[in-house]
Amino acid sequence: MRTQDEVFKAIAHPARREILSLLSEASLSVKELTSEFKMSQPAVSQHLKELREARLVASERVGLEQRYRLTASPLKTVYAWASHYRQFFDPSGHAWAFAAAAEASPAITAPQAQHKKAKKHGKKKKKEGR
Repeated sequence: MRTQDEVFKAIAHPARREILSLLSEASLSVKELTSEFKMSQPAVSQHLKELREARLVASERVGLEQRYRLTASPLKTVYAWASHYRQFFDPSGHAWAFAAAAEASPAITAPQAQHKKAKKHGKKKKKEGR
């Protein structure tokens, strides 16, 4: 339970959520992350420490710098918690169906899944139009 609380605490701060967004696109150094914010490098490092404690980021030394990358698996606890409330914000279940499909086929990226879904719906419309 402690790890779950750490994850929620870590994502509670908007700067840490933004750091996670940036790291979802590429691994970055503290210097690169600091350039994206109007805060000091020690402040960014403190946010990274909280994210590391929640196991949401990992780091490795590359040359002289530490590079940080997203480790998103702890976010599953947020997804599981939010699933109890999906009837209020996703009553038809579209978001959950998409997430379940993506989880079942990890080789398929989100844009590919959206393309497949659009293609599938396009075929249905053509059949209905005949």
